[in-house]
Amino acid sequence: MNTISSVSPHTASLTGIESIAYLLRHAVENQYAVAVWRLPNDSICHLILSRKLQRLSQDAALEELPTGFLFAPFQKNNDRIFLPADFKFTFAGGSLQPATTPAETQSHTWLQEQLRHTPYTPHTPTCYTVPPTGQETETSYAELVRKAVVEIGKSSFEKVVPSRRKIVDLPEDFDVVQAFHTLSGAYPHALVSFVSTPETGSWLGATPETLVHVHDKTLFKTVALAGTQRFVPGTDLKTVAWTQKEIEEQALVERYVISCFKKIRVREYDEYGPKTVVAGNLLHLRSDFTVNMKEINFPQLGSVMLQLLHPTSAVCGMPLEPASAFLQQYEGYDREFYAGFLGPVNVGNDIHIFVNLRCLKLHDGKATLYAGAGVTVDSTPENELAETEIKFQTLRKPLFDPPV
Repeated sequence: MNTISSVSPHTASLTGIESIAYLLRHAVENQYAVAVWRLPNDSICHLILSRKLQRLSQDAALEELPTGFLFAPFQKNNDRIFLPADFKFTFAGGSLQPATTPAETQSHTWLQEQLRHTPYTPHTPTCYTVPPTGQETETSYAELVRKAVVEIGKSSFEKVVPSRRKIVDLPEDFDVVQAFHTLSGAYPHALVSFVSTPETGSWLGATPETLVHVHDKTLFKTVALAGTQRFVPGTDLKTVAWTQKEIEEQALVERYVISCFKKIRVREYDEYGPKTVVAGNLLHLRSDFTVNMKEINFPQLGSVMLQLLHPTSAVCGMPLEPASAFLQQYEGYDREFYAGFLGPVNVGNDIHIFVNLRCLKLHDGKATLYAGAGVTVDSTPENELAETEIKFQTLRKPLFDPPV
C-alpha cells in the first residue's frame, strides 16, 4: 500500500467503531450527511461525510461525478440524492486505516483537528430520525395480493411486486454502529450500508442484489435475482428444488435485463445462470450478465443501463408501466428509498450500485422494516405473506432477536 500519511496519535487510540461513532455524532451536530458501507466479500469499511447533498436528474452521468455515494428512491421521477465525499475514511481490522490519497490525507487532518477541539468520549452514536408513518396489516396485504392475481388473470400484467411495512421496537441499548457491525458479520456476501441525512432520515440495510457495477471503466455487470426460499444452513445448493412459479419469476427478470440491452442495441453480452445462491437467510435464483464496455465503445453504459433497469421487474413488475400503475393505486404508501438503489460512485475507480432491499428506516426508539413478494398467476396470499415474513427476518433476527 502506498501510504501517504500515518494515522495521528489523536486517532490511533480510537477503535474503528469509536471513530465511526465520533464521525456520526459530528455529522448530526453539524447537519452533515453520512454514508457508511462495506461491499460484498470485502473486509474494508468506507465512510464519507458530505457538507451538502446534490440532487441529480435521471439522466446524470455517474461516470462524470466525483467520489461519493448515490441514494435514490423507488419512484423513478423523484430526484436521486448524491453525497459527495467531502471527507472520506476507510476502516479495516477494527482500525482507521492510513490515508492513501491526497483527499484522504486532507480528511485525516480535518479529523485530527476536530479531536483536538472535542475529544472522543464514550456515548451512544446518534443519527437523523423521523416519526414512523404506518404499517400494513396481514389482512390488507393478503387482499392486495388477491387483487393482483385477479389483474394478472385479466392480462393487465404478468407479474407485480406488492410490498408491506412492519414497525418494530428498537432495543433500549440499540447502537447503530454496532448494528452495522453485526450485519457485516452476519451477511458477508451483501452490501451492508447505513445512510443518514437530514432530508432522508436514517436507513440501514444488507442487500444482495447488484443493479449496476462498472469495474475500472471497462466491465459492466448486472444480475437478475428472483425466487425466494428459506435457507437452511448445511443445505447442498445443488439439491435445491424450485417451483415452476419461482423459475418463471426468475425468467421474467432475465428477460427484462435482456430487453434493456436490446433497447440500446447491445448484443455482445455474456450470461451465466441461473444458479441457486445464498443471500443471508434466503435462497434465490441468480443470473449474471457482463459486457466489455471498451470492446463495444460504450463508456457510459453504466449510467444508461441504470436508467433503463430501474425499477426492475424484481421490485416492481412486468410489464413495467401497468405494474407500476397498480402499485401506485393500491399499495397505499410511499416506499421512499425502499426498493430504490444506492452505492458508492467512483470509489477505487468503480461504480457499484445495488437495489435497496432488506432495509429499514430508523425512528426514535422504533424501526420500519420493508419487504415485498413477486406475485404471478400462481401466487396465493398465504405464500406471499409468508415470504415477506421471511424477508423481515433478514434484519430482525440478527438485530432485534439475537440468540440468548
